[in-house]
Amino acid sequence: GRGAAYVSREVKGMKTVLSFVACIGLCQALYFHIAETEQKCFIEEVPAETMIVGKYKTELYEPTRAGWIPTTPGIGMHVEVKNPQNKIILSRQYAAEGRFTFTAHDAGEHVICIGTNSTRWFGGSKLRVHLDISIGDHTVDYAQIAAKEKLTELQLRIRQLLDQVEQITKEQAYQRVREERFRHVSESTNARVLWWSLGQTIVLILMGVWQMRHLKSFFEAKKLV
Repeated sequence: GRGAAYVSREVKGMKTVLSFVACIGLCQALYFHIAETEQKCFIEEVPAETMIVGKYKTELYEPTRAGWIPTTPGIGMHVEVKNPQNKIILSRQYAAEGRFTFTAHDAGEHVICIGTNSTRWFGGSKLRVHLDISIGDHTVDYAQIAAKEKLTELQLRIRQLLDQVEQITKEQAYQRVREERFRHVSESTNARVLWWSLGQTIVLILMGVWQMRHLKSFFEAKKLV
């Protein structure tokens, strides 16, 4: 999926929104800092029927050590995911370290928001959240599949290639939908520009006719013509 900008809004104080670009079939790793009243949001634009897996780990800032330490028990994260229709498809409390998984049944932008589950645990200190998001075939643990199904290296490689081809097919289908949507928007915009130009032309013609008649009446009143 490809990232896009997201408009910030307030939730329980300040809610900071981040957007980042993620390519299909790749893992995106990053970390960010979060305060007690903050929530970070990301946008993932993916084709339909695409699995997304997020793995995260939190660290707590320790002022006395001026560094980051593992979080204490009780600190957790709340993850909320909305589909392109702005409907919540995942809303769940998690521990300080873990993973969340969901399948994007609808193509388009999915908003992933991550925030703390409480404001009482870390007393104003900041949390550092390490986040890895995997999309498409990279959400599959092929080593586990090979061990479970007793696949040879060649069979496993063929399995990976088939999954990649399937993901590419989904992406191509979604790109065609996006192109069609963009074409409709372009055609609508061009039609509006055309009608606006025609409207301006008609107004200018009417103004010219009115001015000519007004000048003619003026000259006739002054007996200049």
